[in-house]
Amino acid sequence: MKSKKGYFVYLFITMMLFNYSVYAQVTDYNKLDEKGLKHGLWKGKYDESKRPRYEGTFDHGKEIGVFNFFDDTKKGSLIATREFNSKDNVAYTIFYDQKNNKVSEGKVVNKLFEGEWKYYHLNSNLIMTTENYSKGKLEGVRTVYYISGKVAEEIVYKNNLKNGFYKKYTEKGTLLEESNYKNNVYNGIATFKDANGDIASTGKFVNGKKEGMWQFFEKGKLVKETNMSFAEPAVKIKK
Repeated sequence: MKSKKGYFVYLFITMMLFNYSVYAQVTDYNKLDEKGLKHGLWKGKYDESKRPRYEGTFDHGKEIGVFNFFDDTKKGSLIATREFNSKDNVAYTIFYDQKNNKVSEGKVVNKLFEGEWKYYHLNSNLIMTTENYSKGKLEGVRTVYYISGKVAEEIVYKNNLKNGFYKKYTEKGTLLEESNYKNNVYNGIATFKDANGDIASTGKFVNGKKEGMWQFFEKGKLVKETNMSFAEPAVKIKK
């Protein structure tokens, strides 16, 4: 009987130690410091599915190092990483598709896009677009590339609106359009060309509408002029 009693005591102690070990492992993350701030390893979950949403380390409420973010699927694919700079609020962020290809990357400062951001062609490591941001708003030249690497479009932004020149090219480098924008609409002189680089039309925009005399060409030759301000009949040019 004594031996049997000793066995049960041994079994009880073993189970207690096992439960304590499991509990210690479970609670070895998502802790708060004495001020109630996140500290150490944290693992977030999606509210409904309870699947892993993110994993990263806090230093008394401040994110440090690399945070990994996962999609809400059984596979839990990595969809983003953010590497935090311990000296400031900059987080270099990379977004991925579910095949682990980069979608875009750049800096986030105080949760707002900042500086240059790169966007990639689908299932490729080739750059599709480069943009520049200031406090979360587009600022400066935005460039779009063909998958060959040739420039497709260039446009200037100011305060998140198109403000400045716009150029559009064929993949062979032929300039198709050269125009200007002000507050997101056409404004100023614009020239449109065909695939051969010959002028198709040219004239002036005012607040997004064609104004004044516009010229129209065929195979590089002027064929008519129209005063777009008054919608007058086109004046045909004698060949």
